[in-house]
Amino acid sequence: MHTHSLPHRAARRALLGALLASSLVAMAPALHAQTTKAALPGQGITIKPLRSSLAEEAFQTQLVVRGLERLGYKVEPVQEIEPATAHLAVANGDATFLANHWTGLQDAFYANSGGDAKLWHSGAYIQGAVQGYLIDRKTADAYGISNVDQLREPKIAALFDTDGDGKADLTGCTPGWGCELMVEDHLSAYKLRDAVTHKQGNYPALMADTIQRYKAGKPILYYTWTPYWVSAELVPGKDVVWLQVPFSSAPGGKKVDTRLPNGKNYGSLPSEEWIVANKAFIEKNPAAARLFELMKLSIADINAQNLRMRAGEDKPADIARHADGWIAAHQKEFDGWIAQAQAAGAGS
Repeated sequence: MHTHSLPHRAARRALLGALLASSLVAMAPALHAQTTKAALPGQGITIKPLRSSLAEEAFQTQLVVRGLERLGYKVEPVQEIEPATAHLAVANGDATFLANHWTGLQDAFYANSGGDAKLWHSGAYIQGAVQGYLIDRKTADAYGISNVDQLREPKIAALFDTDGDGKADLTGCTPGWGCELMVEDHLSAYKLRDAVTHKQGNYPALMADTIQRYKAGKPILYYTWTPYWVSAELVPGKDVVWLQVPFSSAPGGKKVDTRLPNGKNYGSLPSEEWIVANKAFIEKNPAAARLFELMKLSIADINAQNLRMRAGEDKPADIARHADGWIAAHQKEFDGWIAQAQAAGAGS
């Protein structure tokens, strides 16, 4: 009997045990990662997001993309498409969601794309947005202008004429945007067709020209909305004033009352921004539905980000950095959304 072999066998067993233990320790993170990944409700599912050509709407969309990625979804690059077509694409399943549906302005796009039968939304992503018509304060004070109805007076219209035809030139909306419908409806409803020309094109470029005219001391007339950088450059109440409208009117003959509680009427009620998604997708993806329902973003935060874009931080990498910075500053809230969305997915 070779008694000296017993220590060797014991040593080998100890060595094998140590190697097994170390390998298990080494495998633990991978096993945990696999378990975590497997638990993510979006695993194996691809999402196609859309947004309009307005660069300042990229930030809102990017935040939603980040949330979906945390849930395990594969998110394709965001495609730019104008709102009317975007709603149709989402309704038909050619895209998954858009984070920039503006109530009031884009109601017709939602309805014409199949409405609640094909599209889904729940709650408001952004609240308290306003829109309407403004002129420079100097001209408003000098001529007592407070209502768009006054533009029907030739001498008042001529103040805002930039091309010599005697008509006021209104810096308006990019063709295909929801605000185009509102402006065009108002021009007809308020009998302004013979007095006002709706100048359309690339809105940011048109507004840059309008701001240059203001800086040169010339009268200006334009449409805008919040949140957007324009109202940081031309501050309502300080540099410019909102114009009221003579009565409420909306595209398609829709019955609305746009009067505010104080009795003033600027032509539209405060708007909300919705995340609108394909209904069939939502029915199969309760985690994404819960995330869309929970996400909230303030007007102030969007204005701050838009100003950074205005200052030159407007590349995709900049916007991604802005989104990540916002998440870091609101980490607890963001993580709470993800946790609730994961729970909704787990319970399906």
